[in-house]
Amino acid sequence: MSGHARARGALVVRRERPSDVAEVESVVSAAFAREPGVRPAEAALVAGLRTDPGALPRLTLLAEAGGRVVGHVVCSRGWVGEAPVLGLGLLAVAPERQGEGVGSALMHAVLAAAEALDEPLVALLGAPGYYGRFGFVPAAGEGIAAPDPRWGDHFQVRWLAAARGSLAGAFRYAAPFDEL
Repeated sequence: MSGHARARGALVVRRERPSDVAEVESVVSAAFAREPGVRPAEAALVAGLRTDPGALPRLTLLAEAGGRVVGHVVCSRGWVGEAPVLGLGLLAVAPERQGEGVGSALMHAVLAAAEALDEPLVALLGAPGYYGRFGFVPAAGEGIAAPDPRWGDHFQVRWLAAARGSLAGAFRYAAPFDEL
């Protein structure tokens, strides 16, 4: 770790608590800001996932450094056909902390937690170059159809709990994703 990263405080990854909601909203809004003063759809998604029946608090994690939230990741219930799986979305890192390993720490933590919970698969929409390093591969090649075929190789999956190839069919996210 560089001296610069140490000076910012040790990174701690933990479950989100109700008292963290405002700080998480701020990080997600900053990470996905497109227009000043306009709340990005991603912030509304995270808020919607907290109250959805598909919410999984054990897989809603944040990264904290120096007593400040600097990143957030959430998995919610998704389905391949009728089989329960996980939908990861979204991963957010405070702009001033991007490129420092915060996102990687969150990804490793949430995938390890999902594995420990015997979840079979995690699906996400994201950059193949980034998520490939965590074992994600294009979903279509694994027999999993994206909710929107235009997503192509950006819709990816990672098998967990020795479940490789045990599921096939159309993936669907928790209901708040339908509002994006």
